[in-house]
Amino acid sequence: MADSESMSLDTSNDAGDDPLQDLSDEQLFHMVEDMQKENDVLATETQMFEKYLKRNETKDALGVPGQGAPAAGIVPSASSQDVMRGVNRKRSKSRSSNIDKSSMRLNTEQKCDIAQKEIDELKEEIEKLKENCEKILDTFKAIMEEADLRLAETKKESYEFDRDILKGSVNARTATVMAEKVVRYFEDRLRSRDALVEKLRLKNSTLKVQKKKLHLQLKQKEEMGEVLHEVDFNQLKIENQQYLEKIDERNQDLLRLKLMAGKTLQVLNSYKKKLHTLTMESERLKSEITARNELLTRIDAETKVVEVERAKAEKINRKLRQQLADYRVPEVMEYVTEKADLYELQKKVRSWERKVEIAEMALKTHRKSWNQLQIGANQMQANQWRMMEAV
Repeated sequence: MADSESMSLDTSNDAGDDPLQDLSDEQLFHMVEDMQKENDVLATETQMFEKYLKRNETKDALGVPGQGAPAAGIVPSASSQDVMRGVNRKRSKSRSSNIDKSSMRLNTEQKCDIAQKEIDELKEEIEKLKENCEKILDTFKAIMEEADLRLAETKKESYEFDRDILKGSVNARTATVMAEKVVRYFEDRLRSRDALVEKLRLKNSTLKVQKKKLHLQLKQKEEMGEVLHEVDFNQLKIENQQYLEKIDERNQDLLRLKLMAGKTLQVLNSYKKKLHTLTMESERLKSEITARNELLTRIDAETKVVEVERAKAEKINRKLRQQLADYRVPEVMEYVTEKADLYELQKKVRSWERKVEIAEMALKTHRKSWNQLQIGANQMQANQWRMMEAV
């Protein structure tokens, strides 16, 4: 494509007519972008073809049957022969300059074959890398497990040593560790280690015997023809592929059911939340109804008490109304007479109260005199008793 364009440009230049002058800047920009994309594609193809050529050269040098050197009994395809023929033609130093370039190019079928083989090689490399990575991961996991076991054993040993030796073997009198207990502790540890080593050795020997038995069984099966051949492996691969497809279908169904279960669980959770909210609202309403009923009962009791009091008040009110209806206002002179009598009685009461006060004061004076007389009489009697006793 690039050669045809260069030839067209050369012919146009020879003719003295430049077609690029008629194009705008935007068209030139798009043309440059298209050329760059085509160059990137051609560079990728060239890199892939060079890698393919180097691998085939390496296989030819090592004598491995490959694309350049087909194995015995395998006839190379026409496309592969064309590829190798084009490669050998490219590598040949005696090619002339008048060879048609179009005959050295690879057709679409050859490019597809090379790309497919490169894809297969990449898949094999990826599988090998996966296996190596899995082996490395298994190794690291085993190392980590062993390190964890060693760390746990070390911690346990340190704890037991601290418990049995540093704390349990200290002499109370000298405050030093007793050597006999230390020696006995290490001897016990060595015996336990020896027992563990012997146990592992017996287990290893048992595993070796089992391995030999399995090798003998495998050899007997190979001799009797019970070993699976390539056809059986192919059949198993087909069945495995079918089972894998079924497993994928089941996984899709399981994923769909999980999605349905997730949606159902979300709906269930929303309904549970609503039910919880409504339950709390119902409990609140029940408590409120209970409080309102208690308040209503209390109000009924108070209403009954108020009704009784109202009946009593009405009875008193009727009585007072009857008294008010039967009340007769006295005459003015009668009122004046009663008022004068009241003043007279009040004067008499005040005079009698004054008389009582005077009488009380006289009583107090007489009582005081009487007490003094009693005191004097008692003293005289006491003096007479003393005199009689003295006589």
